[in-house]
Parts: sequence; C-alpha cells; structure tokens
Amino acid sequence: MLTRRAALMGAAGVAASPFIVKTAQSEEIMDTSMAPPTDLSGLERIKHKLVAPPFVHDHDQIAPAEPRIVEFEMKIVEKEVQVADDAYLQAMTFNGSVPGPLMVVHEGDYVELTLFNGPDNTMQHNIDFHAATGALGGGSLTLVNPGEKTKLRFKATRAGTFVYHCAPGGPMIPWHVVSGMSGAIMVLPRKGLSDHNGAPVAYDRVYYIGENDFYIPKDDNGDYMRFEDAGDSYADTLEVMNGLIPSHVVFNGKVGALTGEGALTANQGEQVLFVHSQANRDSRPHLIGGHGDLVWELGKFNNPPSRDLETWFIRGGSAGAALYEFLQPGVYAYVNHNLIEAVNLGATAHVLVEGEWNNDLMEQLVAPTEYDVAFEGKTALP
Repeated sequence: MLTRRAALMGAAGVAASPFIVKTAQSEEIMDTSMAPPTDLSGLERIKHKLVAPPFVHDHDQIAPAEPRIVEFEMKIVEKEVQVADDAYLQAMTFNGSVPGPLMVVHEGDYVELTLFNGPDNTMQHNIDFHAATGALGGGSLTLVNPGEKTKLRFKATRAGTFVYHCAPGGPMIPWHVVSGMSGAIMVLPRKGLSDHNGAPVAYDRVYYIGENDFYIPKDDNGDYMRFEDAGDSYADTLEVMNGLIPSHVVFNGKVGALTGEGALTANQGEQVLFVHSQANRDSRPHLIGGHGDLVWELGKFNNPPSRDLETWFIRGGSAGAALYEFLQPGVYAYVNHNLIEAVNLGATAHVLVEGEWNNDLMEQLVAPTEYDVAFEGKTALP
C-alpha cells in the first residue's frame, strides 16, 4: 500500500563518480556508495536512549574538547492515538510518541541514527534532519520499507534547535508530518549556552514541547471519523488538510497532554529551558505569568539571544528555545498565543511551580468583595 520504493529507487543506475543524483518523480535519489569513507575510528562513541517528550534524555551541557559519535536508535510506529475525548488519529510516529523524541548532541559531534521501520507498518518512511547537510537532510538516504532498517551518520555543524520530520516524497510529505511524524534535535555549543553578553548560562530543567496541527475529518453527522489504518484515512484527511484549517492544534500529541496529571513541574528559582517545535505551521509561544528571559527565537545558539520577550515566534518548519527563571510559585500556562488555538483547539500546557510567594513582585491588596455601586466605580463616561 502506497509503496514508493520502485518509483524512488528504480531510477538509480550504476555509479560512475563519487555520487550520482537521479530524478524520479521530481525527487533526488542519491547513490553515495562510491564516495571515500571517513575514518572516525579515533573518536569516542556514546549512546543515548531516547525518552518520550516532554522529557529529554540525560546529556551534558558542556562537551569535552574532542567531538564524539553520538548513537541513537529510533523505531517508526504506526498506530491510532486519541487526540481528544471525541477524536482519534491514525498516527505515524517516531518512537511511538507525538512529537518524536528530542535528541541532544554538541556542535561538531557526529549523529549516528539507526532507524527501524517495523514489519507491522504499512508505509515507507524516512527522516529529514534540518540540522544536516546534503541529501535532503538525509531523507534520500533513509527511505525504508516495512521490515527494513537503515543507519545514517551526519556531522552536527551548526548549533541550535532544529526540526526533523518524515519526508517520503510528494503528497506523502505533508500527510506524514501532520499525522505526527516530526520531532527536534538540539545541538548545543561545545561550551554550553551563552547569554546576550557571551557569559555562560545553564538550565536546571529542559522540556520539549512539540506542537502539532491535526486534520481529522468529520462524517455527515458532524462526528469525528475513525479509520482502520493510516492508508484508509488518507483520502478524507487530504480533503481536510487542503482546506488549511486544523481540527486540533495541540502540544505533545493530545488536547490536555501537558495539563492535569501531565503538567510540567519546576521549583522557584530554577532556570527552565523550553524547546518548542512546529514542523508545519507558525506558532507564538507565550508563558502566562512569566517571560522569556533569554530567547533563541530562531533557535540558533551562535546568535545572541533576545531578552525579556513576552511572546516569541516559531516559524513553521523550525524549532526555538526560551530560558526562564521561575520567580513565583503557582500555575503558569504555556500557550500558543493564538488564543483560539490555545483554548478552543488544544495548544495549552501548564507548569506547576513550588515555592514561597513574593509580595514584592505581586500582591493582592484587596480581595474580591461587593461594593456600593452608587458611591464607587463611577467613571466620567455617561
């Protein structure tokens, strides 16, 4: 079903030079087998086990002097996920989560990913790293059928936060992305993060918030439709997608995923780094009750961060980062400040902060109480 290897790979010919680019259905297919290998035998290897967002695998903020080869394994999982109380999505996922896991390496490191497409899946998949150089971000070298695996290595040459997503070609690209197949990688500077003056800064916690727009069709009765598998959902989903109006805009795969029992936590005085990605549409993150002390709005750590932002802008197809020190306890709402999308469509998270209230920053001088309308509250207006 929807298999495209014949169309994509059938045009590859015998290599007569270090690499050949062939075109099939307007897509570049590369054979790099004749390029000389790179000897990285002298580099240290480390392996990280990926964890589901909003959490992030253990990592160092400051790297050793020499680059390392950082190994990851990731499985592609097609499955139905519940997006809201009344809505289900035939999702395509990296490692079973929406979004896929956040990977963390350092500038100059080599990322080595083994990608598995499970035999129970029905689709071809691949991975396009916005952090990588060449070969459609690795997309043209990682196209795997169900039951296949592939291994890709690329050098992380640029520091920052970057999106990765599935990009199997043509109309499959947007469909796979809005079905959940996106994530992010954070490439830290080797000496760690720096503020606007170049002074080092560190974070106590890091959370990854992946924002997704979903396009779930409705039936003639106005109820959300459910499907047997992803292929069965394609035609109806495509019609909704092409209208460009999402049915849901959510953080981490589901309405309410990061509220209630799933709420994020922090302590007063902690520096928390929020990494935010949106692989398809623009977003406007805002922390209600807080700010972005340092914001890498474009996600690139070699550029000085902006300071004291109330709302920042994440362009579709990118990831950014914001650092904030929580000064007051309580419940903070982290939202997409298109408030229709935040409140009505689902793009809201909560951060629960423990600590002692500081009246110097905010004090309730008079609690809500009734007043005499005849003598108070008058204005100059008629």
